Amino acid sequence: MLLDANLALLLTFFVLLLIGTPIAVALGLGAVVGIVIGLDLLALGMIGTNTYTAIAKYPLIAIPLFILTGMIFERSGVAARLVTFAQACIGPRKGGLALVAVMVCIIMGGMSGSGVADAAAVATVMLPSMLKAGYPKPFTASIIAASAATAILIPPSIALIVYSVVVPGLDLRALFAAGLLPGLLMGAAIAVPTFLMSRRHGFGAGEGTERPPFWPSLRNAVPGLLAPVIILGGLRSGLFTPTETAVVAVAYGLIVGTLIYRTMGLREIYGVLVDSARIAAVLMLIISLAGLFAWAGSTMGVFRATAAMILSISENPWVILALVMAVVLIAGMVLDGVSIFLIAMPLLVPIVNALGWSHVWFAVVMSINIAIGQVTPPVAVNLMVTARIARVPMEATFRYVGWLILAMAVALLLVIVFPEIALWLPRALGYRIS
Repeated sequence: MLLDANLALLLTFFVLLLIGTPIAVALGLGAVVGIVIGLDLLALGMIGTNTYTAIAKYPLIAIPLFILTGMIFERSGVAARLVTFAQACIGPRKGGLALVAVMVCIIMGGMSGSGVADAAAVATVMLPSMLKAGYPKPFTASIIAASAATAILIPPSIALIVYSVVVPGLDLRALFAAGLLPGLLMGAAIAVPTFLMSRRHGFGAGEGTERPPFWPSLRNAVPGLLAPVIILGGLRSGLFTPTETAVVAVAYGLIVGTLIYRTMGLREIYGVLVDSARIAAVLMLIISLAGLFAWAGSTMGVFRATAAMILSISENPWVILALVMAVVLIAGMVLDGVSIFLIAMPLLVPIVNALGWSHVWFAVVMSINIAIGQVTPPVAVNLMVTARIARVPMEATFRYVGWLILAMAVALLLVIVFPEIALWLPRALGYRIS
């Protein structure tokens, strides 16, 4: 009976996903079907309690606040000023604007915490100037989508916040510190084929010869550049908890938009609050129903049984890791990082513990893998967003995005083979990396 319930829970979830059901609904219905078959009707009374408990956690308050922070900086004109500053740093050359796009995506990732939001903001700002300079739309969409995927690693990553909640006892500061260097490594890896393809195909021939003045560009960009410094500095100093840091980031963003840049009035603030509330509501609904799904699966033992089955495949941890990474990559093609962590971690925590891996390192490895999935066709969430903004079919990007995926895979391999790339900084800062 319990085996039938486990199969019903998983099959209901996957079938609903395949037919296009929203992920929150698929999680909730899958859990309900499993509860009805595997437990009893009285257990349905736990649905309300568990859906509430899943989001009644103090660290999760940071998620809607960081979403609001990213939208404030997007609407306040920070991205445009960062583009000018990046152009002043890199200068006019073939492939220069493409490198500017990579650089701005990395910096914006330190404000938004979301790859999709990062991709949409940078594509909107960069696309007109890159088209004018001679970059084709498919190439532009590809590099912005890939570069924006670094937001899942660069603090304040919303996905890593969720990971710290799903795996109790983890220090979110350690996760943020662990994601920083791999995020920069992945950005550098993306920049290499971006520059080489630009030079080979002659992209950016119309960029001109004038470099924006450095010091005025830096002065205009400083308010935006200070945002990641405030976030990371507040966490490192212990002055703020991660949730308090999110509140400070929102307040600072409002100061930048209303008093420094003066690009936001009451109407713009209201629009930002409404839009961020909609996004946060959807995300919190997914988290709450994922909590119900995780409770149902744990209660009936489906995750323990599946973990034991995976561990029985081989005694070689590299084989297990390759199998897990393959599954996560496929999931990353169709789901966002938050959903993957919520669904997969109840299953993967026993595997990580059994093999003695560091959860901090594993979070980074999973995040890079998910980032690759976000630009890997046929779904590719980030690529879908940038292709839609550029008004090109996704198929047109395939000739470019393959090289970027290969570069990201090299970064992933380096972090797997050399775990200290992820673990050195949190260890140096004195954080626990178990």
